[in-house]
Amino acid sequence: MSAQMNSRVEGNVLVLEREFNAPATLVFKAFSEEEHLKKWWGPRGWILAVCNIEFRVNGVWHYCMKCIDENQGDFFGFESWGKGVYQEILQDKKIVYIDYFSDAEGNEVEGMPATRSTLLFEEMKGKTKLTNRAEYASLEELKSVLDMGMEYGIKETWDRLEEHLDLIKK
Repeated sequence: MSAQMNSRVEGNVLVLEREFNAPATLVFKAFSEEEHLKKWWGPRGWILAVCNIEFRVNGVWHYCMKCIDENQGDFFGFESWGKGVYQEILQDKKIVYIDYFSDAEGNEVEGMPATRSTLLFEEMKGKTKLTNRAEYASLEELKSVLDMGMEYGIKETWDRLEEHLDLIKK
């Protein structure tokens, strides 16, 4: 049984929260290390075909999600490139980055909304409450990513994160 993801909109910010049955150090590691991200990032049926990460302030995470599930119809074989630029890192507590749609070379795609994501890791009795505050330049940009199915994609991604954490917990 997967944990409940709570979501709400506060102006031009989408707030997502979920509790994971793992310590904050492990959840943080899952977001900050390539070897972990490759095992869970993206919705079901998608893999992280490319994952190059410089986990430091002003460092870049360039990635490509690729659909490998033939049952997803037109999405099968589709690649979605992204580029994250880290703004702030507080070990085991907080990651702030701006996530852009990009091409294979890491160039930002014009006309697509960028997300300023603030990830907060709050440990309570061995469990971690993860909060993602996804901020957009406008309400219209937020609506466009919601219309793309981002909320569902994050729910599936966090389900996969939970499964990964269960496997690596000691």
